[in-house]
Amino acid sequence: KKNVLVVCSYEAPEDKEDVFARRACPAFLSFTNAAYLAGVTVELPCHCKPPQVHSVVWFHKKHWGGSEDTRLLSDHHGNKLLDSSRVPHSGDLRSRFSIRLFSLLIFRAGPDDSGVYLCGSAHRDFFYGYDLDIQEAGEGCGFTEKIQGVNPLYRFFTSYRRWSVCDRCGEPGEQVRAGLCYVHSRFLHVRYRRTNHTAASCGSGAVPRAFGLSRLGSRGGAEMEVRRCQVKCPPQPPPSPKLLALMAFLGYRKSGGGTWVPVYYLNHPAERVLTLGCPGARPNLAVAWDRESEPIYRSEHHVLGRNVSGAPPRLLIDMGHHLVFTPAKTEDSGVYYCWLQGRRTAEIRLLVYVRLGRGQSVTSHPDFLLALRMVLAAYSVMTAVFTLLVLLRAGLHILRDAGR
Repeated sequence: KKNVLVVCSYEAPEDKEDVFARRACPAFLSFTNAAYLAGVTVELPCHCKPPQVHSVVWFHKKHWGGSEDTRLLSDHHGNKLLDSSRVPHSGDLRSRFSIRLFSLLIFRAGPDDSGVYLCGSAHRDFFYGYDLDIQEAGEGCGFTEKIQGVNPLYRFFTSYRRWSVCDRCGEPGEQVRAGLCYVHSRFLHVRYRRTNHTAASCGSGAVPRAFGLSRLGSRGGAEMEVRRCQVKCPPQPPPSPKLLALMAFLGYRKSGGGTWVPVYYLNHPAERVLTLGCPGARPNLAVAWDRESEPIYRSEHHVLGRNVSGAPPRLLIDMGHHLVFTPAKTEDSGVYYCWLQGRRTAEIRLLVYVRLGRGQSVTSHPDFLLALRMVLAAYSVMTAVFTLLVLLRAGLHILRDAGR
């Protein structure tokens, strides 16, 4: 029998005040529309629940699915939930769901994660719902022919966020602006809640199926724009000697910009996908990456980019600000820095090692001869030193006997 790991939430202690139960749940269940770019880490809070309920579970249903398609969220591979408190990294991302208090976290969400998410009890009592739409960034909206016309039933547009702050200070950086695809119509489903009742994201369940948006996939009008920038770093007061000693004791290291950042150590097998995340990063924050003193610019390593062969680059920065190696190589080992809102916030010391698998031997490794020469050279040096010590000891004995 296949084990299924149910995604359950934090259980509130009975003797403590439950701040999550202050908000009354709606009598008629509706769904809050939430749209994100693919690759981000999505957080869905459970805003309400009855006071007598001390733990919740999460359910998922695809858009246009029936009530019989609503299922418990679980890790179908039986793996433990991803611990997002550490530096996010994973090779296969088979376990991408995590719980913090009553909130559901989806690490590196993709278009297949779109749908309706419900916070409820194990007895299928639903308290709060989300209409999640994950969109992939394309190269344009492409709906101009549907916007034109007399009194159309709907029209498409791309809603842009503000430009982010410069992701680096003191050296050339970048600014990012994300745009998501939305549809405007007077015929949207009333059960899906939005600030504007005549607009919803293009992949929302509020959009009638008769509009034919399902055939367009997730590449609606979502876009990602990048431009160069450069700002000065704000002046930092000199720290006291006691603070310097304390920061060094806690494992912080002083970066090139004069700021103290925590140091993380990570080992990862070669020839596997590696994803690095900046601690504390969110979709609406500016994130940048450096290898040693060399910047890794998003405009040169983005998802939509192509190399000479037409394939995506091996090293890229996805829409969720993760640094992705597809796959990781031994030469990727080194020190990486991540910037958050224009300041260095973490240092990651990465070691990519070769792990021998089935059908492989030690002698088949490309560095076997070099390692063998190094071992033989070290053995020769130790043998020579040992022989020299023995000769010196014998000489001392001979001199002492001759003196007597």
